[in-house]
Amino acid sequence: MTKIKAALCREFGAPMTIEEVELRAPEYGEVEVRIDAVAVCHSDISLWQGGFGGSTPAVFGHEAAGTITAVGDGVRGFAPGDAVAVTLIRACGSCPSCGSGHPTTCEAPGNLTDSPISTLDGTPAWQAVFTGAFAEKVVVDESQIVKIPHDMPKEAAALVSCGVITGVGAAVNTAGIRAGQDVVVIGAGGVGLNAIQGARIAGAARIVAVDMNPDKLEAAREFGATHTVLAEGKPFKEVKQILDGRGADAVLVTVGVAAVYDMAPRYLANGGKVVMVGMPHFGQTASYAPLLMADAGQSIVGSKMGDVVIKRDVPWMIELYNQGRLKLDELITGRWTLDQINEAFADTLAGNARRNVILIDHKDA
Repeated sequence: MTKIKAALCREFGAPMTIEEVELRAPEYGEVEVRIDAVAVCHSDISLWQGGFGGSTPAVFGHEAAGTITAVGDGVRGFAPGDAVAVTLIRACGSCPSCGSGHPTTCEAPGNLTDSPISTLDGTPAWQAVFTGAFAEKVVVDESQIVKIPHDMPKEAAALVSCGVITGVGAAVNTAGIRAGQDVVVIGAGGVGLNAIQGARIAGAARIVAVDMNPDKLEAAREFGATHTVLAEGKPFKEVKQILDGRGADAVLVTVGVAAVYDMAPRYLANGGKVVMVGMPHFGQTASYAPLLMADAGQSIVGSKMGDVVIKRDVPWMIELYNQGRLKLDELITGRWTLDQINEAFADTLAGNARRNVILIDHKDA
């Protein structure tokens, strides 16, 4: 067991405390990673609020990058000293989903209640979504990591671990956007901006961003939106006017608000699809008119983590970043220390940030 500092949640919705916890050594197929940077994702907010279930005490954080410090037996292709991105995508590699190239929906990722983390009195702490990266170190399955260049800034690499692959992947992999198609992205937060980037990279003709915040719409243009619409009244009417009355080939919903999903089909063209990216809390529902959608050949499809294969897609995205075709540095609006985790959460919850990043200082480690 190794003692590390972590942001521990002892009660859903209550301020987290920076405490020493115990982290066991990596076992078969696992790696230990020193975390250098970890971003605050809106899913972390939902987890902290108790909106996705789980238990306390807990350590959140799943959008991270760092350096491998130890490997367990059976690990192949990774060694101490490797720079890696750390994701929540834990995959068995042999179930039907993994075998068909969809590890994000692995059917046997492991036991969510097993955790390498415990408090100093021996109480198990939930390693949220198999990661628990608001901490100095993590122990994760080797399927969750991918090598990154040593000279890549860890704060930029951390963003690729969730928000970027989720948004870009939803556009490229799930929506399958083709050159010349029209796309609507509802929500211009961190994931929405990456969905816009993905649509741009895929060659979309027109990309319409819809949001309630004018400042976010301005950012959407910076990331590739060709048009913006303020989400007031019936914004789908204005969007359809922009799109010559036809509607969009793909509508990517990147906000976790069920009511938004009620309206999403109204933006669609015949044959178009709604891509569900943002995740509302458990128990929230949306409603549709199946007859109308079926008659128009429309569809609704879920997108978990952009349906990525991290060892294929992360290196591709990093290459786009190196070429200046994928914006990462511009996504960061706040840099915080682990001691400031509650302030970073509050800033994210207030809607002020594209992405807040926690930078972990290891000088005293």
